[in-house]
Amino acid sequence: MAGGHGPAVSRADAASGRRAVEAVWRIESARIVGALARYTGDFALAEDLAQEALAEALVTWPIDGVPGNPAGWLLTVGRRRAIDGFRRRSALDDRYATLARVLDEGGGSPDADVLFDPDQLDDDVLALAFIACHPVLSREARVALTLRVIGGLSSDEIARAFLVPTATVQARITRAKKTLAAARVPFEVPPPDERRERLGSVLSVVYVIFTEGSTATSGPELIRTDLAHDAIRTARILARLMPDEPEVLGLLALLELTAARFPARTGPDGEPVLLEQQDRGRWDRAAIGRGRALLARAGSVGRGLGAYGLQAAIAECHAAAPSVAETDWERIVLLYDALGRLAPSPVVELNRAVAISMAEGPAAALRVVDDLAATDALSGSHLLPSVREELLARLGRTEEARIELARAAGLCGNARERELLERKRATLRPSSNHILRRS
Repeated sequence: MAGGHGPAVSRADAASGRRAVEAVWRIESARIVGALARYTGDFALAEDLAQEALAEALVTWPIDGVPGNPAGWLLTVGRRRAIDGFRRRSALDDRYATLARVLDEGGGSPDADVLFDPDQLDDDVLALAFIACHPVLSREARVALTLRVIGGLSSDEIARAFLVPTATVQARITRAKKTLAAARVPFEVPPPDERRERLGSVLSVVYVIFTEGSTATSGPELIRTDLAHDAIRTARILARLMPDEPEVLGLLALLELTAARFPARTGPDGEPVLLEQQDRGRWDRAAIGRGRALLARAGSVGRGLGAYGLQAAIAECHAAAPSVAETDWERIVLLYDALGRLAPSPVVELNRAVAISMAEGPAAALRVVDDLAATDALSGSHLLPSVREELLARLGRTEEARIELARAAGLCGNARERELLERKRATLRPSSNHILRRS
């Protein structure tokens, strides 16, 4: 460092050190925070300690080099910070002094080769996921906290992902930690009778993160691959920790099969490429293979597919088809029927209508869409008018279709999708018989 506090660090060394810290943190942050939470019994404190260790690494590693066991270094620094804090508070509460002695038994310095017990750390990460997605937190808080403690993202990265100010993300995380502390949420994997119910919240958060990455609701990019891949990585962690949970496997299968189409969903300039126009040779066959294997396993370990498994089965139909025309639309309609009974939602019903339009024709689908429109369930979304336009155009009702396109463009927050809708409206002619399927 300059200024007489240490050796000068070149810009290249500083950048290299920062990259090393970021790489280790992205991979190991969940284990580090989880281990510190187990040591201290305080999730909020553990997250703060981990951030302090991260800050120290950003200063130290460019000078001293990356330690041989970087994750162990971060964990040791976090533990030492905990000990120092507890000792300062020990005069007020003897319990802190006792805990400090327990933490200090292992000794060691920041360079110590801290041994990680894989089984214990797996439990730590699983407990961390359940805490980050605890029902006492708002959905926004769950998403932010999951990306922070499981995904290893900084507040700046989370803010960029969801196009909100960094201060907003920081406030959500701070409020979430205070809420967990006030609710006295224990750092533990929930007992079996609570686990399945709580697991739904965890999977929902991962799916929300992936969905935003798969088709961004706003901003200049159609796909946020970084965000989608963070969700996939989190789902893989959960699948490794819970290998016999069918919905965990179903969710990961869905994410793999959906992400497999990413390479073909945009053109050279980032413009959307519709499903029927995509070069299926660019689809990621390895991801499709992983997704289909996961889906098969999900079907074998449970009593039938759950909501995520059914969506994965729909994605598998697309992945297996050589073209839109040769897709098994009848099977997709049946899968949406099952999904609608298991997890009814307006979006599921809208997607079922699209499948019906391909299996039975646009008139049958339009009746479903009109019934859905009458409920006002999707009144603020561009999805319903964009699907309704497709059906009207196929039926030759061009002027009505143009009105729906204008409505859809006005509601669409994603710049790329909005441009596509506006181009289609400009070129729509009375003879149009084309359906705009989502990419």
